Amino acid sequence: MTEQDFIPKTYSKTLEKGKVTWESPSNIALVKYWGKKKDQIPENPSISFTLNACKTITTLSFAKKDLSTALKVTSEFSFEVILNGEKKDNFKPKIQTFFKRIESYLPFLKDYHFVIDTKNTFPHSSGIASSASGMSALALCLMSIEKQLMENDVTLSTSTALSTGSVERSIDENYFNQKASFLARLGSGSACRSVEGDLIVWGKHKEITNSSNLFGVKYPFEVHENFKNYQDTILLVDKGEKQVSSTVGHNLMHNHPFAEQRFTQAHDNLSKLIHIFKEGDLNSFIKIVESEALTLHAMMMTSMPYFILMKPNTLEIINKIWRFRQKTGWHICFTLDAGANVHILYPEKEAVQILEFIKSELVAYCQNEQYICDRIGFGAKKID
Repeated sequence: MTEQDFIPKTYSKTLEKGKVTWESPSNIALVKYWGKKKDQIPENPSISFTLNACKTITTLSFAKKDLSTALKVTSEFSFEVILNGEKKDNFKPKIQTFFKRIESYLPFLKDYHFVIDTKNTFPHSSGIASSASGMSALALCLMSIEKQLMENDVTLSTSTALSTGSVERSIDENYFNQKASFLARLGSGSACRSVEGDLIVWGKHKEITNSSNLFGVKYPFEVHENFKNYQDTILLVDKGEKQVSSTVGHNLMHNHPFAEQRFTQAHDNLSKLIHIFKEGDLNSFIKIVESEALTLHAMMMTSMPYFILMKPNTLEIINKIWRFRQKTGWHICFTLDAGANVHILYPEKEAVQILEFIKSELVAYCQNEQYICDRIGFGAKKID
């Protein structure tokens, strides 16, 4: 697939108005991506667990502009953003940028006025990847509109799209998901991993033949029972705004002295996980996941300018996890996103004992003792 395969030539149908609702989950990367090229292309592949409870629910209402209005605003996108029932104009620049990036792939965008009504099932500014769930939910809503604009025609499969070089008919589920992931990536890189589940790969990797830099794909190989229904308890250490945004952090990899070694390491770790997932090797899984988390933050601490997103309580939690694991042998581990909060990962069969430890020993290090219990999920859902 190339970018050209996602550009439609014509739509057979017109729509005056309507609305569509999707819920899309966040995700947590096991092998991290840090550093990107032009157009949100990752410097290295990543793989993530799709979450279940932490999700964004977005309703996209649309109404066709009347002719007089359309003539006045042909060069403008028209939309409103509502978060948790409140109008949020400060979110509009990000959506404006997103629409500009995807306009050639969804040429109907300037024909409608949109109301983007969205809410999260997790606390605002909790450090969970709301841009991933939010942008993927919006991309899926937009794809549902495009599908309606084509729905009277014969179904177009991914293979047909490849052979014709354009999209002129209705689209099958596989193509729908690929294009939704492709669009979501242009809003937020990690959003492309939130369309499906439960394990998603984003970025070209030599051992995963269907992998792509353009969109996320379902992990294609065998996964041992040990990794089914894996648990993720998220400790909200710091809910404040990050001192350095992820976008800035990604850009600092361009001249980073350790960038190439890091990109090679990510490829190698993804190769190792293929064997680990097949064999159910929890101890090796822990080593890869924790190393990836610490390497991500090491890249931040050794960039120029350098910065630290972990907090003292982040380190306290990590050390307590290490001591508990050494003492008990339970397969508990941590990972981190670009922030201070800690994702605690563990197999379902050990959940009772590990949750007891989390509540008794770790919750005290959370801001206002807030934490979220989640687990692996299986992707976005359309809500009728």
